[in-house]
Amino acid sequence: MDFEFSPRAQDLIERMRSFMQEHVYPSEAVHDSQLAEGADPHALPPVMRELKEKARAEGLWNLFLTHGDWGAGLTNLDYAPLAELAGRSIIGPEVFNCSAPDTGNMELLSLYGTPEQQDRWLRPLLDAEIRSCFAMTEPDVASSDARNIRTRITRDGDDYVVNGRKWYTSGILDPDCKLIILMGVTDPEAPAYRQQSMLLIPRETPGVTVLRDLPMFGYTDRLGHGEVLFEDVRVPVTNILGGEGEGFALAQGRLGPGRMHYAMRAVGFAERALELMCRRVLDRVAFGRPLADQGVVREWIARSRIEIEQLRLLVLKSAWLMDTAGNAAARTEVAAIKVAALEVAHNVVDRAVQSHGAAGVSDDTVLARLFAISRALRIADGPDEVHLRTVARHELDKYRKADAA
Repeated sequence: MDFEFSPRAQDLIERMRSFMQEHVYPSEAVHDSQLAEGADPHALPPVMRELKEKARAEGLWNLFLTHGDWGAGLTNLDYAPLAELAGRSIIGPEVFNCSAPDTGNMELLSLYGTPEQQDRWLRPLLDAEIRSCFAMTEPDVASSDARNIRTRITRDGDDYVVNGRKWYTSGILDPDCKLIILMGVTDPEAPAYRQQSMLLIPRETPGVTVLRDLPMFGYTDRLGHGEVLFEDVRVPVTNILGGEGEGFALAQGRLGPGRMHYAMRAVGFAERALELMCRRVLDRVAFGRPLADQGVVREWIARSRIEIEQLRLLVLKSAWLMDTAGNAAARTEVAAIKVAALEVAHNVVDRAVQSHGAAGVSDDTVLARLFAISRALRIADGPDEVHLRTVARHELDKYRKADAA
């Protein structure tokens, strides 16, 4: 395994690190205050628009897209440290146009979209002229098993008609959201993994109703997590993505890279939390000496550093495997890092919260928000248990095959 980054990636790492220090970290408080003072809690703050313009001018733009004519020309391995750097700030990924759910949707459109679909949706997404959302999870079923999806997509002449209810449709409340990629059932009689399809739905299509904005551990996300009702939503049959019955396969193709990106950014979460913890315990005195001199605090720091380094190596191995053997070959590793990354990030953030005392649970630092995000992401894009099931099945299969032989 070769984890050496290309010369281009090394240059981008240095440039992004400087950009984060000079522009992103100082803008975090401004971003939050502009959101709080604005009339619409989901509207893009002016400072974010400025940051995006600067990032694009410096070539730090759309670096996540690693394949095809639309991509930035980086490998997954090259992108890993860049995603980590962006992940050190909650606003970082959006600055570089590398934030969910747009990243996964752009992956889908670049891989499976028709030229017409790419011109209408992919180009403006790459240019950050619009935003998008992904409607898959449903409140009435266990959506960790996509075969449970109940939303129906029915053919009616030259149109498809959609009826169903989704929730945690992230991004739909952003005023710039113009596209919904929806997963629903086109043929309930087909084999289990051929029942679902994906459909491109313009946000303003009649029949699309946002019932409420769902908080996440009490936080209102700028993009919004909508519960959405689809009632007789009608779009042309040309809006199918891929083809009928390909929804499950497309979802796996979308979620694989997405899980990789979550893991990469989670390393950044953990590094930011460890930095804040170290600075805090060197500064605070309790029982006559700095917190940094307390044995239990030193153990928190040591364990955090060990866990982050282990995680980073597993992420790099998974990225390298995706580059050299393909996404399918890295399926087990990608499942493993989705579990490990958010578990490590959450544990490190938890220690940092503890080291900050009352300040750790306030909004005076980024830690409370990182705590909520790292915990919620253990459910997003498949809960830990689903990925553990994948890893265990792969491990047991090795022994089944050996016994059969």
